[in-house]
Parts: sequence; structure tokens; C-alpha cells
Amino acid sequence: MFTVETGEDGLARCWWGCAPPEYTRYHDTEWGYPVTDDRVLFEKLCLEGFQSGLSWLTILRKRVNFRAAFYNFDIAKVAAMGTGDVERLLQDPGIVRHRGKIESTINNARCCLKLIEEAGSFASFVWRYEPETSDVRNTQTPESEALARDLKKRGFSFVGPTSAYAFMQAMGLVNDHLEGCHVREQVAAARDGLIRP
Repeated sequence: MFTVETGEDGLARCWWGCAPPEYTRYHDTEWGYPVTDDRVLFEKLCLEGFQSGLSWLTILRKRVNFRAAFYNFDIAKVAAMGTGDVERLLQDPGIVRHRGKIESTINNARCCLKLIEEAGSFASFVWRYEPETSDVRNTQTPESEALARDLKKRGFSFVGPTSAYAFMQAMGLVNDHLEGCHVREQVAAARDGLIRP
């Protein structure tokens, strides 16, 4: 664990990114690159909630269906969803059919709209928690604990310090690509060039 492995294409990657192909694509093109788009941040937060108790591969394989089910994670459209939508989505085999997680996504959209009114954007709120250092061996950090605590205080659900740290890793608030991984320097350059919200 926590090793760099060489894939069939000859490229060195973080151990988890070598297979299956969905993980390789996600590792190489998304994970760790900094994100400041509110819709993308909201989608990832929701999908982290859906992943709880499941593998990320399950969520990746259903992501297209999740996007169709939740209006491409348009925050205002998700916030406007109601009981009928919940019942409809509970019959949708393309997503994870868990009432609590579906209701949480709608609730979190409503909370997110309020947060955007206050902070100006979801991104400007999230990036307040960018840590100065990181270590891929962590499953949570003081910053992820603070982010989860603050989100919960604002009414968000299905977010804890571990899912908050996974969110931070994926959205580029930290660069947890291992030394020797071919993506690490690309992510570092993207983070260096990022204008923080």
C-alpha cells in the first residue's frame, strides 16, 4: 500500500490507479487536480456521501446515471427536488437507491445555496480549508475535521472528516499523488497556477 506501480502502459501511478481502467482514467485526469467550480465541487461532495459503505468504483461506474438523476448536479435544480423525486429515484436501478443518501443530496443542495449566499461561492468556502501540508497516509486531518464540522453546523448531512478528506484529495485541495507518480508534477503545476477563490 502507498506505493507507486507501473501500469501496462509503462507509466508509474499511485497503486490504486493502475486498474481497473475506470480508476486509471480517474487517477490520470481528475483526482487531485484543483477544482473551483461550484457544480463540480457539489457533485463530488454528494458522490462521497453516496459512496459511504461502498467502493468508489461502484460510484464511478454509476456516475453518468447520477448526473442524469440529479440534473447534472445543478445546485438550484437539485434544491428544488421534492418527495416525488425521492420516490422516483428509489426506483432508479442506475444509481444507489438509498433513501437517506438521496434525501441528503437534496438537503445538501438547499444548504449549499444558503452557503453560497453567505460566502459568495461554494468554492470560496471550501478552499478556506486547504491545508499547508498533506500526507496520503491520512484518512482525515484537522482541516477535514473542521470542514466536516462546519458543513454539519450548516445543516449538511452524510459528510464526516474521512469523506471530507477524500473530497479534499479529489478536488485538489491537497496533492496526494505519490512521489514518482507521473501525475504528481502535473497536479503540482495546476495547484501552483491556481487563483484561489
